[in-house]
Amino acid sequence: MQQMAMPSFAVTSPPSHGTTLWAPHARRPQRLHRRHVRSQVRAVAQAQLQYQKLGDSDLLISEVTLGTMTFGEQNTEKEAHDIIAYSFDQGVNILDTAEIYPVPMNKETQGRTDLYIGRWMQSKPRDKIILATKVAGYSERSTFLRDNAKVVRVDAANIKESIEKSLKRLSTDYIDLLQIHWPDRYVALFGEFSYNPTKWRPSIPFEEQLKALQELVDEGKVRYIGVSNETSYGVMEFVHAAKAQGLPKIVSIQNSYSLLVRCRFEVDLVEVCHPNNCNVGLLAYSPLAGGVLTGKYLDANADISKSRLNLFPGYMARYNDSLAKEATLEYVKLAKKHGLTPVQLALGFVRDRPFTASSIIGATTMEQVKENIDAFTSTPRPLPQEVLDGIEDLFKRYKDPAIL
Repeated sequence: MQQMAMPSFAVTSPPSHGTTLWAPHARRPQRLHRRHVRSQVRAVAQAQLQYQKLGDSDLLISEVTLGTMTFGEQNTEKEAHDIIAYSFDQGVNILDTAEIYPVPMNKETQGRTDLYIGRWMQSKPRDKIILATKVAGYSERSTFLRDNAKVVRVDAANIKESIEKSLKRLSTDYIDLLQIHWPDRYVALFGEFSYNPTKWRPSIPFEEQLKALQELVDEGKVRYIGVSNETSYGVMEFVHAAKAQGLPKIVSIQNSYSLLVRCRFEVDLVEVCHPNNCNVGLLAYSPLAGGVLTGKYLDANADISKSRLNLFPGYMARYNDSLAKEATLEYVKLAKKHGLTPVQLALGFVRDRPFTASSIIGATTMEQVKENIDAFTSTPRPLPQEVLDGIEDLFKRYKDPAIL
């Protein structure tokens, strides 16, 4: 499958002073000859993170989003604050959290991630941080998220309770991007590949969900909305409902995307989300496939005692109990052949996809976060054609090898 052409809205340098985003390396360009400015921009693009608009919003986000789901489980509060501070110093300007975090989700730790983030933000200018969070989708097991609920749904009451609690934990008055973590209706999720028609169930109408979100926007508690773990059907229904009813339009979709997980997004969501169609930006999560694409689980000498797949048996089992290991080994070999690290190959690939608005990286150590962010600026931009050809050759052999 060849690289797909798509209009690019990437900004190759951080926003200039006077914007509402914190980009610590931003410099207002001098009045130089246009050609000279362009050559400077190309040079700068290799040395710092890039920024682009997220869908139809006015959020100018960094190509790296800091994921936080380990804060409060694998990371202490001090570690979390150090990781956030370092990331923002490097130009990252968007944090992604969720009401269910940290993961694995349980009643005792739920919300701890938000508390860590909230305490860090108290000493920072709020308008320099883009804060994204998520409201839980349908769940019969996570009723502890609500004060009185037999089933968690994506209806007005659940959304309102969720946002009020999130705002309090995060010590803020508003959320920049509120996403529906997974659909209210049945969809194939988290390793389940194909849709099972027998699992269909009645769900909250798309219009009703949007009307509830509209109230939050009108109240100034939410700026923009998005979806996560969504399908092309869901995206289109949300977009159509918004247009027909004059309701808020989703600006983003947060789905899994990596060298090991491509088909579900590339087959039709790319078309749906295209800027000339629905213009919905991809926030790609698990670009390293839960750390698998670093190659550490293939190294007998690597210390994986504190790694997620080792700490939580059964977690992301699709990357262990499948052809994913075999495919990962081949991608590691490809990276080495071209003088890249496995992390550079994996993150460079997702970074360069024309439909990627930002890649969500998660790290439990400072070494990991440094390596991940550095990969965006140290990896050739774009990846050389011979590297892309090698990726596509492997893709023909291993199409989504994590499918069980």
